[in-house]
Amino acid sequence: MRQLSAVDTQFLNFETATNVANIAGLAILDGKLTRADLLSLMAERLHAAAPLRRRLVSVPLGLDHPYWTEDSSIDLDYHVRELALPFPGSEEQLGEQVARIHSRRLDRRRPLWEMYLIHGLSGGRMALYTKVHHAAVDGVTGADVLAALMDTSPEPAERLPSPSSAGEERIGTRDMIGRAVARAVVNPATTVRFLVEAVPHLDEIPVVSQVPGAGLVSRLTRDLARRLTGGNPVPDLPRMVVPRTPFSGRISGHRRFAFAALPLADVKRVKNAFGVTVNDVVMTLCAGALRQWLLKHDALPDRPLIAGVPFSLRAPGDQSGGNQVTIMITTLATQIADPVERLRAVQEAMKKIKDRSALAPASWLQQVSDMMPAALTGLAARAAFNLFAGTAGPINVVISNVPGPQIPLYVCGARLTAYHPVSVVTDASGGLNITVFSYDGSLDVGVIACRDMVPDVWTITDYLKQELSELMVIAET
Repeated sequence: MRQLSAVDTQFLNFETATNVANIAGLAILDGKLTRADLLSLMAERLHAAAPLRRRLVSVPLGLDHPYWTEDSSIDLDYHVRELALPFPGSEEQLGEQVARIHSRRLDRRRPLWEMYLIHGLSGGRMALYTKVHHAAVDGVTGADVLAALMDTSPEPAERLPSPSSAGEERIGTRDMIGRAVARAVVNPATTVRFLVEAVPHLDEIPVVSQVPGAGLVSRLTRDLARRLTGGNPVPDLPRMVVPRTPFSGRISGHRRFAFAALPLADVKRVKNAFGVTVNDVVMTLCAGALRQWLLKHDALPDRPLIAGVPFSLRAPGDQSGGNQVTIMITTLATQIADPVERLRAVQEAMKKIKDRSALAPASWLQQVSDMMPAALTGLAARAAFNLFAGTAGPINVVISNVPGPQIPLYVCGARLTAYHPVSVVTDASGGLNITVFSYDGSLDVGVIACRDMVPDVWTITDYLKQELSELMVIAET
């Protein structure tokens, strides 16, 4: 048994009828595949995908974070499902079906995942949608699960024997309660340590950074620490005021999902022409697309949107489960009309994030979560989300760029032609999320949104393509 971290538990705690913490991938497949093929694959590969084998065990009275335990009798017939799109099986119909499935909460009495084989996509293609609870995986471990279920050639890899779980540690109710009491005893010391460590970095933390005086306190504390220790100066971040947008506030329980593929070679041409990074280009494309969408809806603020940008804290080679992520905040330059000026503004904003994280590792998310007594985390998370629902929130949008394999992958002999991520929207993060996954020469984009806030979500993917085309033209002149 392995206990969930404080961050993992937060993904459980914030769930409500409308805030759902599923993350998923939509694989587009060229080839024939049956549900029987998938059932056989999962039976053979499940041992290599640990997050899919585990179910939750709660601590009595919610006194501590839950545990993961191996489920020795997983009902694959329940987890692996299939459906068909109505003719003609368009991408819009596929997006609608994925949005509907993605908005449903997972059954916490079972391992927290579901897989859907979707027939009838135009062109003789198929789709495979797999969702997992965010408490079980982050972007990196989610990609590891993907790799465990897929092959690098049409011929399946040699099957490895399943390891025995007989040696797994079992923790009884009494031990769980004992550990909860021990955690409660040391929690005040954890809180004091966090407060001491966090003060120099208050301007990095969403919500806290917006409190008047937070930036000044951070700057003075950092300057004092630098003089006492002789360390390097830490660059200041601008105070970020979150403007209200049509996708700010309380979300509904319904979703829209759109997806697109952008040529990675074109993105790299833009990158090379302007001397920036691929991620700078991705952020600029998103900024331009959101600017167009807001202009269309007569809702463009006169100051930049504030984006949350997730970063992995996982060390190279670390294959432990759960979430090892943080989220940094940055301005998105949506107020700038000229695409090149917008790219330069995004580049500068992202550079400040990188400089800060290099000098002061961005561990505030884990620290804030650890500071809260376990028995109160659920109540605190829901109270915070209720607060955010009545405001513009701490950020406007989440934009994530996840690296993936640059070689073709296969599922039971069917080639994976694209893999579009499907992420999370919440009252706190805004009703829109853009996630990009690089795969085999393509940037595969997934845009998930609250249906009531962004009903025309496909226009955002159209705008992303237009923004890339515009930058390509400028780069080649």
